[in-house]
Amino acid sequence: MIKALIFAGGSGQRMNSRSKPKQFLELHGKPIIIYTLEHFEFHEEISDITVVCISDWIEELRGFLKRYGIRKVSTIVPGGDTGHDSIRLGLEAMQENTNSEDIVLIHDGVRPLINEELISANIEKTKRCGNAITVEPARESVIRCADGENIAEVPPRSEMFIAKAPQTFYFGDIIRLYEKSKEDGIRSIDSAHLCSLYHEPMHTILSTKNNIKITEPADFYIYRALYEAMEGQQIFGL
Repeated sequence: MIKALIFAGGSGQRMNSRSKPKQFLELHGKPIIIYTLEHFEFHEEISDITVVCISDWIEELRGFLKRYGIRKVSTIVPGGDTGHDSIRLGLEAMQENTNSEDIVLIHDGVRPLINEELISANIEKTKRCGNAITVEPARESVIRCADGENIAEVPPRSEMFIAKAPQTFYFGDIIRLYEKSKEDGIRSIDSAHLCSLYHEPMHTILSTKNNIKITEPADFYIYRALYEAMEGQQIFGL
């Protein structure tokens, strides 16, 4: 089976939204988290969705799922202190009804500009290679600087990529790493970073364009402009 784990447990402090977390900000009356979930809801290969959510907003999310006809979400669990903890808690909640050979796509709840093709590409690459990390080529030079002042290295831009999502794995492989990280007291930035810390081989899949993560106020306005532009292309056939 192929499942999705959507983590939306962050409070969105960088968004400076006092009224609601970033994943519940609305575009045309619909929360960002619903735009994200719809991609997995409507994908024919996805059988089940687990969502990690801020505990105080779980009931609100349940209401949105009902209102917008999201039926594949079987489990909602409270988030942890960090994104790493939230993913681990989501994976642990999936354990009872998920086999080690099932595939799980791990995705940010505030990354709504993906599409069916990217989900399918992640699934196909994981079946072929064991996992799939969505990436985007770096468009500017990347500088490695350990102390914040002295540049240690400027790697060739042609070899540099930005990790995006989804990040897709066989369930048994990825939950093993999160369980080990709990024992070792390690927290990662994302699942790709965790694989790197444990020297696990990873395989890339190129992202679709504009696969942004809505973290700061400017990101929301960029998302709104991109979404409305894409809607205009559908309407006018541009």
